[in-house]
Amino acid sequence: MQITEIIQVLRSRPEHRERIAHIEYRGGRAAEWGTPAEPLATPLRDALLSQGIEHLYRHQATALDVARAGRSFGVVTATASGKTLCYHLPTLETLLSDPRSRVLYLFPTKALAQDQLRALRELAGERLPHIRAAIYDGDTPQAERSSARAGANILLSNPDMLHMGILPNHDRGWSRFLSRLKVVVIDEAHVYRGVFGSHVALLLRRLRRLCHAYGSQPQFIFASATIGNPQQHLEALLGDEVTIIEGNGAPSGPRTVMFWNPPLQSAASGERASTNVETTALFTELVSHEIKTIAFTRARKIAELLIRYSRSRLEGHDASLARRIASYRAGYQAQDRRAIERALFGGELVGVVSTSAMELGVDIGGLDAAILNGYPGTVASTWQQIGRAGRGQQSSLGVLVAQDDPMDQYWMRHPEEFFTRPHEQARVSLDNPYILSDHLRCAAYERPLEPEETMAWFGPAANGLVAALIDDGLLLERGGKAYSPLDSYPAQHVSIRATGGETVELRTEQGQLIERVPLNRAPYEIHAGAIYLHQGESYLVLELDIVTGVAIARQADVNYYTQPRDVTDMQVVEIRATRPAGITTAYFGEVDVRRTVVGYRRKALYREDVISDHELDLPPQQFVTHAIWFTLPRPVADRIKLAQQDLPGGLHAAEHAMIALLPLLAMCDRWDIGGVSTAWHPDTDAATIFIYDGVPGGVGISELGYAELETWWRMTRDLLRECPCSDGCPSCVQSPKCGNGNHPLDKAVALDILEALIGDQPSSI
Repeated sequence: MQITEIIQVLRSRPEHRERIAHIEYRGGRAAEWGTPAEPLATPLRDALLSQGIEHLYRHQATALDVARAGRSFGVVTATASGKTLCYHLPTLETLLSDPRSRVLYLFPTKALAQDQLRALRELAGERLPHIRAAIYDGDTPQAERSSARAGANILLSNPDMLHMGILPNHDRGWSRFLSRLKVVVIDEAHVYRGVFGSHVALLLRRLRRLCHAYGSQPQFIFASATIGNPQQHLEALLGDEVTIIEGNGAPSGPRTVMFWNPPLQSAASGERASTNVETTALFTELVSHEIKTIAFTRARKIAELLIRYSRSRLEGHDASLARRIASYRAGYQAQDRRAIERALFGGELVGVVSTSAMELGVDIGGLDAAILNGYPGTVASTWQQIGRAGRGQQSSLGVLVAQDDPMDQYWMRHPEEFFTRPHEQARVSLDNPYILSDHLRCAAYERPLEPEETMAWFGPAANGLVAALIDDGLLLERGGKAYSPLDSYPAQHVSIRATGGETVELRTEQGQLIERVPLNRAPYEIHAGAIYLHQGESYLVLELDIVTGVAIARQADVNYYTQPRDVTDMQVVEIRATRPAGITTAYFGEVDVRRTVVGYRRKALYREDVISDHELDLPPQQFVTHAIWFTLPRPVADRIKLAQQDLPGGLHAAEHAMIALLPLLAMCDRWDIGGVSTAWHPDTDAATIFIYDGVPGGVGISELGYAELETWWRMTRDLLRECPCSDGCPSCVQSPKCGNGNHPLDKAVALDILEALIGDQPSSI
C-alpha cells in the first residue's frame, strides 16, 4: 500500500475521528539550485558527479561562497536538506589547496561521527587521495590514537574528547595539529544549549585561545536545525561573529502531519487511553502494509516496551514481519547500532522504535512515516523527528501521539498555534560561575592565565573567579599569572554535560564503576532505595555516601520505579530586574535555593499506582541560581480567602502548570526547572510564585520566562480552561516531579489566580 493510501485509510475510519485532533498538509517544494561565484575544482566536481550530484542547492552554493570569504558561518535549515555538503565542500577545498592543513569535526554523538566518516570517505573516494580522515573519540583504540593524531588531516571527534583528551595535552602531541588547524565544524549545533551548551561555548573559547597561541585562527562552520535565535545562539557559542545562512534549497515531498489524541476514558478525571497502546496500533498498522516507519519515544524503557507490544501484535498477522522491526537506543553496543542502521538503510527492516538517538542526522535511508510517542519537548525536535520521514519528493506522514501531559494537551487543543509558532530559542549562560570556574581551571592547566587575555577570552566575570580560585588553592599565582597545581588534571573532574565539577561514583558491590552522577543530582537519582537506569539496565541503589562520593548498587529486575520527595526553601539574594506585569510586578534575580530530599515513593511501571512510601535522612542541598517571581496582590489573595477557597492549592497548581508550559517558550526540559509557591513569603510579604533554573548559577531559562511572562500566563490560563477534567489531572496541574506528591492542588483557584493576574474577569471568585 502506498503512503497516500494509508493516510486516507487512517482518516476515514470512524473510530479515529475522536482521536485525530488535527490534520496539517504541507505541499512539496521544488529544488532551488545555486551556483558558487567560482566553480569547484575538477577533482571536487568529479567527486560530486560520482555520487550523482550535478548541481548544488542554493544554500550549499551560498555556504561555499561565504566559506571562501574566510568568514565563520552557520547553516540553519531543516532535516534532510543537505547541510553536510555545506561543510564537506569547504573542508575538501581547503585541504585541496593545502594538504598540510588540519580540520576538526565535532559531533554530539559517536554515532554521527561514524556516519559522517563513511559519507566523507564515499565522497572523497579515489579522486581525492590526499584526504586522510579518522575518528578520535573514546572508542578509538589506544594503538590507533597516535596515528590519527599525526596522520589525519580531518579529525572527527566530540566535545567530550576535545575537553578531556586534546586540549589538556596540546603540548604532548597536538601542537602541530593546532598550529595547522584551518577549519572547525560544529554539527547539530542546536543540541548545544542549557548546561551542555554553556560548557561547549567555554570549551570553544579554550580551543580558540590555544589556536591563537600556536598562531592559527580557524574558521568555524556550524550546522543546525531550525531554532528561534540562530544568530544570537551561534555567536554565543563561538564568542565571535557568525554569518547565518537560512533558506532551504533542497526539494521535499508533500507531508501530512496528524495530531493524535488518545480518547478520554473519564471526563471527570481527565484520564486518557494509553499513549503506548495507541502508538503500537499505529506502528503495526503501518509496517504491516510495508510502510517504512520510525516511532520515536523519549524513554529507553518505553522503546523496549513498544517493540515488545508490536512484535506480539504482529506475530498473529505475519511472523516474518515481526522479525523485521527493531528497537534502537543508547546503551546498545556500537556494532549493534551500526547493524540496525544498515538494516534500516538497506530495507531489511521495515520499522524501528527509537529514542531520540536517531533524531540527529545519522543516515538511515528514506522512511515513509514517523510516529512520535509523546511531544519531544520542543517544536524544533518535533520537526526534526517528523523530518526523518520523506524520500526525495514522495509523500510522507508524521503523527504526534499525545500523552497525558500539559504540553501535549496544549498542542492538541491549539494545533494551529503549533504550525505558526516560531521555533524556541536556544540559550547558553557564559557567566554561570560554577561552569565558568571549571573551565578557568582547565584553561589555566592548558596555559597560564593572564588577567588581560583572561577577560578577553572568558568575559568580565572571569578575573574575579580566578582570584577566588586562587584564594581556595585551586589555582596558584606567580608573577601575575594564574597556574594550575602541578599534580592536577582538572578536565577529568569536570563533566561538560553537568554543572559543577563534583560527582558521585555509582559502583556495583564488586567495585565496578557504573556511572558518575553529578553531586547535585545524587540525592534525587541515587539515594538508598532508588531505581537507577543505566544502558537499559535497572540498578537498585543500596547506599549513598555523600561525604566519600560513592554509592553502591546492584542490578535488579523490578516492576516499579522510584520518585523522590523533597521540600524546598527559597530566599531572595538579589533583584536584578523588575517590571509591571498584568496587575502585579514581575521580578528577576538571584535566589538561594535549599532543597532537601526527605523520602521517596515506589510507583508501578506504566500505571503510576503508588506501591509504598519511604523516608530518607539526607543533608540539604543549597545553591544560588536565577529565578523569576511575582506576587499575588493582597486584594486578590484576601478575596480568595474570604470565599474559603484553597489559596495554597491554587498557587501550587498554577506553579505546576506554568513549569509544564515553560518549555514551549524555551528549549529546555521541565526537569531543568524548579518552583516554589507559598501563601506568604518573608522576602515579599505576599503570596508568591517562584520559578527558577534548576542548576546552580542559572542558564537563562527563567530569564526568558521573565521576558515572556504575560504570554506564559495566557498559555497557562488556556490550558486550565480547556482541560476537561474537574479537579486537575496530569494533563494540566499534576506534576510527575512534585516533591509534595501533588498536594495541595486546586485547579479552579489556579485558573482564577491566572485570570486575575492577566486582568480577565475571574470565573468564580
